[in-house]
Amino acid sequence: MEYYISTEKLAVGYDGVPLIENIGIGVRRGEILTLIGPNGSGKSTILKTMIRELRLLAGTVVLDGRSITEMSERELAKKQAIVMTERLQAELMTCWDVAATGRYPYTGRLGILSAEDRQKVDEAIRLVHAEDYAESLFQKVSDGQRQRLLLARAICQEPEVIVLDEPTSFLDIRHKLELLDVLKTLVRERNVAVVMSLHELDLAHKVSDRVVCVADRRIDRIGTPEEIFRDDYIRTLYGIEKGSYNALFGNLEMEPAKGEPKVFVIGGGGAGVPLYRTLQRSGVPFSAGILQENDLDWPTAHALAADVVSVPAYRVPDEETVRKAKEMIRKCGSVICAVKTFEEGNRSNRELRDFADTEGLLVTQEEVLIRAKGAAL
Repeated sequence: MEYYISTEKLAVGYDGVPLIENIGIGVRRGEILTLIGPNGSGKSTILKTMIRELRLLAGTVVLDGRSITEMSERELAKKQAIVMTERLQAELMTCWDVAATGRYPYTGRLGILSAEDRQKVDEAIRLVHAEDYAESLFQKVSDGQRQRLLLARAICQEPEVIVLDEPTSFLDIRHKLELLDVLKTLVRERNVAVVMSLHELDLAHKVSDRVVCVADRRIDRIGTPEEIFRDDYIRTLYGIEKGSYNALFGNLEMEPAKGEPKVFVIGGGGAGVPLYRTLQRSGVPFSAGILQENDLDWPTAHALAADVVSVPAYRVPDEETVRKAKEMIRKCGSVICAVKTFEEGNRSNRELRDFADTEGLLVTQEEVLIRAKGAAL
C-alpha cells in the first residue's frame, strides 16, 4: 500500500542551514508513525517542515500523491490537520469556538457555520471528552484541556492525516491514555494516518505501528516497536549513562545505591519490587535472591540491586546457588523477607528465610530505614 504522506531526500533546518538531510520516511492511512529521540535532535523540525511551517531546504514532501508545495492552503487543510506545542492566542474565544475553527476549510469566506458544521464540532468535542468545558473561555482552561481542544479542532477538519508534536506533554496519566485512545480510534475507524513525536517511550512502544529514531543529525533507525525498543539500543539512542531502561516493561530505573550491600531481600512474584525501590530511594545498597530470570522481580532487582542471586527461567535452584545466597546473607548481616507465603516451587527461598531466622538476621523494612537514616545523620 502506498504511503499517504512521505518525504523524499528531505533536508530540514533553519535559515538555510540543514540540520538533518536525506530524510526518507512515510506513513500509510490507518497507521501511526512516531518520532522519538533526544531533545534537540530535530523531531519538531521534521514535523514543521512536513506541514509547511518551515521551508523545505531540499527534497520533497508528498501528500496523497502530490508535493505539498503545489497545494493551496485550503487544499492542504482539507487533507492534513496539525496539533503543535505552540500556544494558541485565542482571546475571548470559547473552547467550542476554537474547535470550530477546524471547519473553516469547508465554510465560505465569511466563515459561517452550517448546521452540519456545528454537528461535527459537537461530535469532535465529545470524542475528546471536552463537553464539560466547551463553553469556557479557551484562555481560562488548563494546558491539558487546551491540548484536547486542539485535537478536537483537528478532528473537525476531517483530515486524512494528523500531525502532532508531543501531544501528551501537558496531560496527566488519564488524559494521556484518553488522547492516544482517540488517535487509535481515528486510525481504526476513519483510516486516518498519524505522524507524531513523543517523549514517553512506554506510550510510543504501545501505540505506534512504526517508529522513527532521530539522533545525531540523522535518521538513525526506522522499524516496528519490537525492532526499536531494545534495552541496549535505547540506551545508545539517548546516551543513557545513569540508571537503566527496561524494554520489556518500558520503564526507567535509577542507579543502584552505592556501597557494599547492607541487607539481603528475599523476593519473588513481584513482592520485592516496591521494597527494592524503597531501599534505592533511601540510599540503602542491597542484594536480592533467589530469583528465576523470568520472575516479575528480576528486571527491577537486576537494575537496582548490588548483587542478584538468580537462576535461569524455570530452573530450580541447586545446592550451590542456595549456598551462595546464604554466604551473601552472612555478608549483608540483615535480611528482609518480602514474600508472605512460599509455594512448593519456592522451597529454596523458604530455606533462606528459615536460615536468616535461625541466625537472628531477619529484620523489618522499617528497622532498615531507621538504621539508614541514623547513619546518614
